[in-house]
Amino acid sequence: MTDVLLQTPFHSRIAPLCRTNLWERWSGYTTVTQFYSETEEYFAIRNTASLYDISPMIKYRLSGPDAARVVNRLITRDIARCAVGQAFYSPWCNGAGKVIEEGTIFRLGENDFRINCAEHQLTWFEATAYGFDAAVSDVSQEIAGLALQGPSARLVLEAFGLEDIRKLRYFRLAEFEVDGLKVTVSRTGYTGDLGYELWVSPRDAEALWDRLVAAGGIHGLRPIGSRVLNAARIEAGNILINVDYVAANKALRESQARSPFGLALDWAVNFKKDHFNGRSALLAERAAGGPPKRLVGLDITGRRPASGAYLYDGKREVGQVTSAAWSPILKKNIALATVDARYAATGRKLMVDIYYLKEITQARIEATATVVDPHFFQPSRRRD
Repeated sequence: MTDVLLQTPFHSRIAPLCRTNLWERWSGYTTVTQFYSETEEYFAIRNTASLYDISPMIKYRLSGPDAARVVNRLITRDIARCAVGQAFYSPWCNGAGKVIEEGTIFRLGENDFRINCAEHQLTWFEATAYGFDAAVSDVSQEIAGLALQGPSARLVLEAFGLEDIRKLRYFRLAEFEVDGLKVTVSRTGYTGDLGYELWVSPRDAEALWDRLVAAGGIHGLRPIGSRVLNAARIEAGNILINVDYVAANKALRESQARSPFGLALDWAVNFKKDHFNGRSALLAERAAGGPPKRLVGLDITGRRPASGAYLYDGKREVGQVTSAAWSPILKKNIALATVDARYAATGRKLMVDIYYLKEITQARIEATATVVDPHFFQPSRRRD
């Protein structure tokens, strides 16, 4: 029996625009893979403005007198440094210091938080909150969301009616009301560009879509699907669960799991705060010289490799590509990869296997892959 997929609150507006009829599953919902021209969608992100339906994102509310203590026990960053109205990006780990997932944490009040993530985490969050005076609730279906990303995103919101949007700083959030429509706006996103995420009640979803489209017409606003979003997030160096790493609670072998250090998230681990899940294990890993494998960026000469392609130093296998894309704005093939730590130094030259179809048979070539910072495209406007 085939599972029945849900439709997001924006489906009535999105479905007629999907000319390709390419859809996929996300957290039990049907979402668009590609609306029309992949090139047109991509350059909406980088040159004008784009809209992406993020309603299927899993959203949890943590509240109560001990909520801040629970969040600080859960994540690797120090939530005490996150002010009300601010957002944090952080991983959270199991007791062995391996990443279960990462996501954004919104501080809505002193002891009121919302965590946005891709996977269902209710059991782990409740286990972390056990014994504390804090409640964890799944509010995923109570909130609809749109990601508005691109250099013209701020102009679209000003035309929409948010005259004070320029005051909203990077990784901050605020509530607005325009003609009776209440919307929470966070200056966050997955594309590495100037962008915002807009959150409303599902009953207001269609009104939000209609008003944004009307405001964004002169600014080149276009809906986009997951295919070009994936290319944009690779350019930004943003990792994807179960693609660039295996969730620790789903790893079949211990060697599959990664610590924050192994995912280039060293900056997101704060040992100065009190105990958090995985702290002792991460201290031990740091003292031992770091993780055995590290996430890196690759600048690839020649064809684009497939995800899973092997990397070599001479005849020695030293890693694997996890995500790869052609970057139209950088005019090069780029990738994220996991490599043995001794080969993770910037500038290191490796070889990557590339298979392609030649006439009716599969051919294999090797291409040079140079280890680089995984944040390939980071325009200043994303923070300005």
